[in-house]
Amino acid sequence: MTDPQISAIICTHNRDNYLGAAIDSLLEQDFPGVYEVIVVDNASTDHTQAVTQARLPHACLRYVYEPMVGLSVARNRGAAEAVAPILAYLDDDAEATPHWLRSLYHAYQTHEQVAIAGGRVSLIWPDGTTHPNWISDQLAGNLGLYNLGDRFQFIDSPGLTPRGLNYSLRREFLDQIGGFDVNLGRVGKRLLSNEELHMTQQALQTGWQVAYVPDALVAHNVAPERLNPSWFLNRSWWQGISEAYREELSHEQGWRQFIRGSERLLRGLYKALKHARDPAQRFDNFAYAYGQLGYLLSVFQGSWGRSKTVNSASTTISQPSTSETTIPS
Repeated sequence: MTDPQISAIICTHNRDNYLGAAIDSLLEQDFPGVYEVIVVDNASTDHTQAVTQARLPHACLRYVYEPMVGLSVARNRGAAEAVAPILAYLDDDAEATPHWLRSLYHAYQTHEQVAIAGGRVSLIWPDGTTHPNWISDQLAGNLGLYNLGDRFQFIDSPGLTPRGLNYSLRREFLDQIGGFDVNLGRVGKRLLSNEELHMTQQALQTGWQVAYVPDALVAHNVAPERLNPSWFLNRSWWQGISEAYREELSHEQGWRQFIRGSERLLRGLYKALKHARDPAQRFDNFAYAYGQLGYLLSVFQGSWGRSKTVNSASTTISQPSTSETTIPS
């Protein structure tokens, strides 16, 4: 049998209600060559295995169980199991268009220095729900929204890096950097992030290219529980912590972090007041400022070290309760 030219990988943890549609979207690809689909069950306790097994008669589908919880751990396990030189990651609550793999693979075939490629992401709102007026387009990026236009382009700024839910890498590059950093990826309810931004930074620093492929379109389901201000504040808080750790990895730590964080905090609060009559802009800037508190506390405690940021996150940098937040109203 011919080896796969591209491996599609879904890393999943307790999301059986969306997983079936994600797998089906990959099994229905119009890819002209040979590809494989790998589902990495990251210690799920729901019906993830049954959902996958129901589709296992499909020749290109494989199921793998990874007992250690963590998105980056699961991604690394998927890469280790995969055969192809190109690895394409789809989130378990996303649905790929039929030409997703074909579009990504073409980018690598036509640009030999491309290390990372990703495409547009649209949102699927829960039934009976539309885009809330307090969620700005920028803040919707936390839900996965990503659109840099209709043209293929190379990305030269880590801040514009493709979303992890629609993400691919050249295996050669992933091996070169030693895989995904397990200290940056999400672990359970601890929303550590920035792993894609860090990967882009490493790619650009080592002479690789990062590409935006608009035709590689994916739709992302928005879970109802995320349509709550407290979810965005929690997400922003962990984004701040993640940024502090990323700066440590990039050797950018030091007293200037306090200046940067303080300036961003004040800027966010100022803009929140400035746009007091605009629910979307007011909450966008308030959430941004809130994230700087997580960043500053992380920097103050020196908690970018793994023993404080990851393993002891619940005690050393625990987040203030946001369950009663009503800021957008």
